[in-house]
Amino acid sequence: MPIKVVIFDLDGTLIDSSVDITNALNYAMEPYSLKRLTPADAVGLIGEGITRLIEKVAGDSGEPIKTDVGERFLKHYTGHILDTTRTYPGVEETLRRLGAYRKAVISNKREALSRMVLDGLGLSQYFEIVIGSDTTPERKPSPVPILRALSELQADPDDAVMVGDSNHDVDAGKAAGVTTVAVTYGYRPREALTRADYLIDRMTGLVPLLEEIDGLRRVRTRT
Repeated sequence: MPIKVVIFDLDGTLIDSSVDITNALNYAMEPYSLKRLTPADAVGLIGEGITRLIEKVAGDSGEPIKTDVGERFLKHYTGHILDTTRTYPGVEETLRRLGAYRKAVISNKREALSRMVLDGLGLSQYFEIVIGSDTTPERKPSPVPILRALSELQADPDDAVMVGDSNHDVDAGKAAGVTTVAVTYGYRPREALTRADYLIDRMTGLVPLLEEIDGLRRVRTRT
């Protein structure tokens, strides 16, 4: 059975949002003299949603401070969400080439923010479904968001691949029973992606990989 559905992570996979997120974090933490971050610092923290992100940067500062940092972060980030955020090389070219596939985005960024980025970068046209951290009761690495997308698309796990840059994407895909593809250019080092079924070093490698996977499936079917 050929692949019919391609599910993408957002940050670190389709887009590099590290500078805008870093700037929002530094703005949010400024009143509390918390350690300023570089984009290299921030990418190691991104991927589990805003609540976990604030917990990581605020540490044991106490709930009132964490609440205020979170509110300041959201206010600044919402207003500056596309200052420097851009798609990775080859992303839009690949999405155009995937015209025959049904496509979804599943992000641990909130749904409204995910849609804001996709709209602003002209990518929304490629996706039937966008699921954020607040769309379903659980977020990646839970399989729940992937299963929700498959249900809405009336597709089976065998029909789909999950493409992401982190262990959370791989773990969610594995738990949902879909084929997993990890990109090595994102926010996580290659060694964190070893459980993925396939690795690609650039997004333009996805189309030939899907053709290879379908070819292998046809061989298995004949034998």
